[in-house]
Amino acid sequence: MAKILVVDDEHPINTLICKNLTLVGHKCISAYDGINGLDMIKTEHPDLVILDVMLPGLSGFEIMRLLNSVPVIFVTAKTGLDDRLKGLSLGADDYIVKPFEMAELIARVQAVLRRTQRDANTFSFDDIVVDFDSRYVFKNGENVFLTPKEFALLEMLITNRNLALSREKILERVWEYDYAGDTRTVDVHVQQIRHKLGLKDRIKTVFKVGYRFEV
Repeated sequence: MAKILVVDDEHPINTLICKNLTLVGHKCISAYDGINGLDMIKTEHPDLVILDVMLPGLSGFEIMRLLNSVPVIFVTAKTGLDDRLKGLSLGADDYIVKPFEMAELIARVQAVLRRTQRDANTFSFDDIVVDFDSRYVFKNGENVFLTPKEFALLEMLITNRNLALSREKILERVWEYDYAGDTRTVDVHVQQIRHKLGLKDRIKTVFKVGYRFEV
């Protein structure tokens, strides 16, 4: 679990980001203007800052110039290449443009936390331990073999735990946009993971949508 500060003056977006990050296991705090956001970075010492560019008081770019060693993901409506390059050149770890899908933001958050070693690279539940670095899964201390696609699917479900994921979104992420089959392949792989790890009660089928990993 990481402490994440969301600095965005649009209250509905700030609330939505915090709600979803909390569901997947993180602790979220919010700021709605640049000056308060900078103060909270200094006092709360977050593991990651999700930072809008266009803010009252201080812009996200101005805040970025005053930071030192805090991972930052810019989340902004500014779509221009120059703005993206400026954000990254200031030291941001990632830059995502509004509107965005929550699954994409969560995946980028997890990637930055792992890269900066601000979050654990293992996940434990029941009698199972998932090691994301080694890509090993242990049940009762015994290694359970998963194929690369099975592991990638399990990782996506865990990363987005307690959130419903559509079969189409799973195909897009796990099969990397170019998979030519239909969504039935997701069902087959989910059944294989359920069987191998005994996760029938953890991986729930969401009617007419897809799947949700519940913890």
